[in-house]
Amino acid sequence: MVDKPEDPIQYLIVLLKRGSVEVPRVMLLGPPASGKRTVARKLCEHTQVIHITDSNILQEDTDLTKKALQYKAKQQEIPCDLWIKLIQQRLSKIDCVRRGWVLEGIPQTREEALSLQEAGVAPNHVVLLEAPDAVLIERSQGKRIDPVTGDVYHVTFIWPEDKEVVQRLERQKTVSEEQLVAQLMQHHREVHALRKTYRNCLKGIDADQPHVDVFDQVLTYILSRHCSVAPHTPRVLLFGPPGSGKSLQAKLISQKYNIVNLCCGELLEAVSADVTNMGELIKPYLESGQQVPDSMVLQILTERLSRLDCTTRGWVLHGFPRDLEQAEKLQESNFIPSRVFFLEMTDDVAIERVTLRSIDPFTGEKYHSLYKPAPSPEVQTRLQFNPKDSEAQLLRQLKEYWANASSLQDLYPEAVHINADQDPHTVFESLESRLVGRLQNDA
Repeated sequence: MVDKPEDPIQYLIVLLKRGSVEVPRVMLLGPPASGKRTVARKLCEHTQVIHITDSNILQEDTDLTKKALQYKAKQQEIPCDLWIKLIQQRLSKIDCVRRGWVLEGIPQTREEALSLQEAGVAPNHVVLLEAPDAVLIERSQGKRIDPVTGDVYHVTFIWPEDKEVVQRLERQKTVSEEQLVAQLMQHHREVHALRKTYRNCLKGIDADQPHVDVFDQVLTYILSRHCSVAPHTPRVLLFGPPGSGKSLQAKLISQKYNIVNLCCGELLEAVSADVTNMGELIKPYLESGQQVPDSMVLQILTERLSRLDCTTRGWVLHGFPRDLEQAEKLQESNFIPSRVFFLEMTDDVAIERVTLRSIDPFTGEKYHSLYKPAPSPEVQTRLQFNPKDSEAQLLRQLKEYWANASSLQDLYPEAVHINADQDPHTVFESLESRLVGRLQNDA
C-alpha cells in the first residue's frame, strides 16, 4: 500500500493527470508560404509555449550568436555545428525547459535533423504542412505583414477584420517567382529525408484549406500524447534532506533498472584520487572540507553524464544540484531529468537517523543504534562514528537544505513528493509506482 486517500476516485484522477503532463516540444515544418508562421503563433498563444524561429535565435546576446552573425554579415551560410549549438543554447533556457517550445521551420535539412538528434534535441510531435506548389506561389505573392505585431496576412486567404490593422499592413518583401521555385525544389529534395528522420512522431497536414481548420488539426495532434517506439533513457533526480535515504533509493533504482547510480560526493572523491589536472585542482577543497566551486563540479558531472553508459542506460543522480543556481546550470548544460523526486521527512527524524549511525572499520558494515544495532559487544566496541554526522553539523546541513528546497521545487513543478519516514522498501515501492511506467514507455 503506497497511499490511502480518503477519496480514491479523485486521487486517481489527479494521479493520471499528473502522469500525462508533458511539456510540448514541437517542430513545425513545411515549404515557403505554407503558413508556418501563422500556425506557430496561434499555437504558442493557445498553449503558452515558446516560439522559436531562426531570427529570434540570432537575437540572443551570446558569443555563439556574435560568431554566427559574422557569417550572416558576410552573406555566408552559418556552419551546421554552430547552428545546432545555437539551437541547443536557446532550448536549454529555463523558459523553454518549463513551458516547452515550437521550432518554426527548424530543421530544414537532413543534416540539421540528424545533428539535432545527436545533440539530444528530440520533439514530441513533428507537423509537416503540405500544399501544391501552385497554391504556395499564389500565397507568396499576396503576403502582407503587420509591422506592429509581426502577424502575417494575405489579400485572398487571411485578411484582418480590424480596419486599423488593415491600414498599417505592409507588403512583405517577396522573392521572385524563380527564387520561390528554387526554394520549393530545395524543400522537395530534403522533405523525404525529414519524413524518414521523424517518421515515428510526424504528421502531415494539408495546408490548402482555411487556416482555422489547419490550426485545429495541428492543435489536436499536438495535444495528443505521442508514444514513440524509440528506446527511453531514464534520467532521475533525487532530492531530500540528510538521512532521507537518497543513496539507498538510488542504489535500489540502479540495481533494478540497470541505470548508472551517480552520487556527486562520491564522484568528486573518485576524481580527486586520480592523477589528473582536475583531480589535483579539487583535492585541496575536499581535504580542507571546503565546498568545491560550482564550475568545477559541473565540469566533472557533465563529463560523467556524457559517457556512453549514462547516455545509453540512463542515470539516477543525487547530491547535486543543491541550490537553484546549480540546478539552472545543469539545465543549461542540457542534462534535463525525466523524473524528479523529493524525499520528505522532518528534522527530528533526520537527526535520529543520522546522529545514531556508525560503521564497523573491520567489515565496512553500517549500523544504527535503534534500527540496526551491533550484533555483539565485540562489534559494538569497535564501531566508529563519522564526525560529519554530529548534530551540530547536521543542523547546518538541514538549514541549508530547507533554504533552497522551495526554489528547487518551483523549478521542478512536476516533481513527485514521497514520504521518506517509512520503511526503505515501502519508500522504494512508492518511488517505483511513479517511475516504472514512464521508464519503460516514455520517449
